[in-house]
Amino acid sequence: MVLPVSDVHKEALARSESWYQTSQGEPRGFIETQKLEEVWFHTGTACNLACPFCLEGSKPGDNRLQRIRLADVVPFINEALLLGIQQFSFTGGEPFVNKDFVRILAVALSYRPCLVLTNATLPLIKRLPQLEALLKQSNALHFRVSLDHFDEVQHDAGRGQGMFKLALEGIQLLYRKGFTVSIAHQTIANCDAAVVANRFQDVLMAHGLPGDLHRMEFPEFHPPTAQVSVPAITPYCMSTYQTEQTRQRFMCAFSRMVVKQAGQMRVYACTLVDDDPDYALEDTLTDSLVIPISMKHHRCYSCFRFGASCSEYRLPS
Repeated sequence: MVLPVSDVHKEALARSESWYQTSQGEPRGFIETQKLEEVWFHTGTACNLACPFCLEGSKPGDNRLQRIRLADVVPFINEALLLGIQQFSFTGGEPFVNKDFVRILAVALSYRPCLVLTNATLPLIKRLPQLEALLKQSNALHFRVSLDHFDEVQHDAGRGQGMFKLALEGIQLLYRKGFTVSIAHQTIANCDAAVVANRFQDVLMAHGLPGDLHRMEFPEFHPPTAQVSVPAITPYCMSTYQTEQTRQRFMCAFSRMVVKQAGQMRVYACTLVDDDPDYALEDTLTDSLVIPISMKHHRCYSCFRFGASCSEYRLPS
């Protein structure tokens, strides 16, 4: 869509020119939110690991996005419920580095199913006794674990020695406790898709896990603030290469992410764009929904081209 200035939300007038047009002066493509169905909470960019490829640039002690507290989250949970959301999801950093996270998760889970993105290493393993109590909740709790490679050496090259075994231990413990688990990784270069699938299946089965555990594969998104050259997405692109149905699968069409930044809670368009202040939409979920989302971020192109989505709420059939 092309957004006439008369229709631009007053808050959006402060956004950069690149929000509205490409470097060549063409109008940007936009996504309109249909209905809010999923709310993400960023637990903070602090992590127990310091992976050089991290999409959030997370590391121990990192404070780019601050650790959320239960008091920060409750107003957004209440607002989200009034808006009819169907799932709460959590990302980091490593969520279990946040000492308030299990309490936050317990409250969210009492209302809706929850998804947690984790590296499943020591911070999670230490909190398993607390997590077991959440199995009594009526809503489902799902964990998606980052397992970067089917090869231990390749995995540990990015995450640190011993992290492959520790992540698989975390997956085993979660699965044996009765939680549902999936794994995720970026596309492995120069490796046939069938080979990748078979090798991950072998690893899982060798550790007493189902070989058909759900696996999500993502394109290269690049670290925060990376200067990446990608084709610009215009209204012509959105109408020619996408349909109404596929546009509704973009995360920004049905979800929002809440972060704590410089002591203030802010609503961002999605989980992949918090390195660009243009995507800090509003202070409330409700107000954020009226702002069409510009496809200007280089990660938007990955979603546009590959159909990438961090969500497991709306998986393509």
